[in-house]
Amino acid sequence: MSATTTLPELERTAPVRHRPALSYELFPARTDHSFERLRETITQLEATAPDHVSVTSRAGHGNLARVLELTEHVLAETSLRPLVHLTSIGSTRVQLTTIIHALLDRGVRGLLALRGDQPAGHRLDDDEIPFARPLIELIRQIERQRTAGLAGGRVSIGVAAYPHRHPESPTTSHDIEVLVAKERAGADFAITQVFFDPEDYCRLLGRTRSAGIRMPLVPGFVPATNPDRLARLAALSGVAPPRELLHELELAADASERRRIGVRFTVDLATRVLDAGAPGLHLFTFNQHTDALDVLDHLDLDRWSTTSQGDAR
Repeated sequence: MSATTTLPELERTAPVRHRPALSYELFPARTDHSFERLRETITQLEATAPDHVSVTSRAGHGNLARVLELTEHVLAETSLRPLVHLTSIGSTRVQLTTIIHALLDRGVRGLLALRGDQPAGHRLDDDEIPFARPLIELIRQIERQRTAGLAGGRVSIGVAAYPHRHPESPTTSHDIEVLVAKERAGADFAITQVFFDPEDYCRLLGRTRSAGIRMPLVPGFVPATNPDRLARLAALSGVAPPRELLHELELAADASERRRIGVRFTVDLATRVLDAGAPGLHLFTFNQHTDALDVLDHLDLDRWSTTSQGDAR
């Protein structure tokens, strides 16, 4: 067949995409009423054709029924691909094995392997997985057992990365050692925790490349429109937003002006990181589509071709 031969059937069914990867994070609904609102948010986000939506889970999977409810809705009622969070803290190896099999049975092919937040005073059970690396190994072990049923395919495994030092880590070098171990265990990509300075992402990228890490690092963004939410994130992550941004948000005349200020800041941050070679963006939506869509409306994602992160400054 000539190299110039066209394949009209494929041209009709597989539109060419040049833009960076796009994904959103969703929380399972807490009530039936909030699930109805979440369905509307999913519909709005689906229209932007994201590559996947991540589905969060509590440590110990105490909200597993709601996680499955959201996951099954995404699989059955939308064209979206779910990336389901797995947290090792609070669950035994046997419980995690059961959950992984249940997700694969439902058609899930993307998992985000996390240790999860460790409750104060928590003591590990004998069969509890203490951090993400052995969880990744468990997923890969189950994948090998089910290779035939997966049609020889692989599960895509994501992990977390930290532009700032992890709150429990002694050094940023230790963070990189952990990320190296995750990649060697079988992780395919990482999503970063929030940051507010593009240089934080670029420095992380430089450290990972120096360590030989080659998996994509997808930057995570929160639409910076809500000062109370930003304060809660700072308390949880130890990463404070710029004082100038908080000051502007506090002086805003109304919610519309706060949204304009926060969207402008987020768009500028995303633009600078994409210009530096980031492979895409992951938006933490807090189950609200308006701010996320405003950010996308002001970003021309098609202007960025998919570039190698090795070219990042």
